[in-house]
Amino acid sequence: MSSSVQSRMRHLAAEIERHNRLYYVDAAPEISDREYDALVKELEELERRHPEIADPNSPTQRVGGQPLEGFATVTHAVPMLSIENTYSPGELREWEQRLLRELGRTDPLNYLVDLKIDGVAATLRYERGAFVLGATRGDGARGDDITQNLKTLRDVPLRLKGEAATFDVLEVRGEVHMEKRGFEALNARREREGLEPFMNPRNSTAGTLKLLDPRIVAQRPLRFAAHS
Repeated sequence: MSSSVQSRMRHLAAEIERHNRLYYVDAAPEISDREYDALVKELEELERRHPEIADPNSPTQRVGGQPLEGFATVTHAVPMLSIENTYSPGELREWEQRLLRELGRTDPLNYLVDLKIDGVAATLRYERGAFVLGATRGDGARGDDITQNLKTLRDVPLRLKGEAATFDVLEVRGEVHMEKRGFEALNARREREGLEPFMNPRNSTAGTLKLLDPRIVAQRPLRFAAHS
């Protein structure tokens, strides 16, 4: 009995995560909201009846658990360094010359340029494919443990698949942010509720990640973009 129930729970979890990606990342949903909610409710009911075999990384955990008393401090295995910025063409040319000297080259370099997402740096730690820790950059050496808040983000996988799940430890770094349309919808809702609107997406993102109640975080349109 328990094996068939566990098999059903695993199937539901995989389907929910697949539909999360289709909806939130690929923007290509295959089922209606009602059908999606039915999958979630079935999994929640099975987990309620059989807590002894419930997966701590179940997609049902994205709704947020009980409020935290505070954030623990974690030490980064590899320091999270910040990126330098400049508004001066001269400083940019000096940087390139320094780069050429360090590489021992004189020929022109090719560059891959990408837009910088203005959000909050975060790191995700996976062990054998399971998401076990999420943290802020902090001072680069130590950051806050915001695992429970990051679990509420739909595009943060709670369990990896394929080759990525075979590593003993895999750390993914990226930027937590709010897209413009999500930020505008959030402010519109706050105004309807008689609350003060947020100033900008980045400040709203930073403030949301500092909340001790994951249930509130789950209601905010946070996204995660991995870069390394």
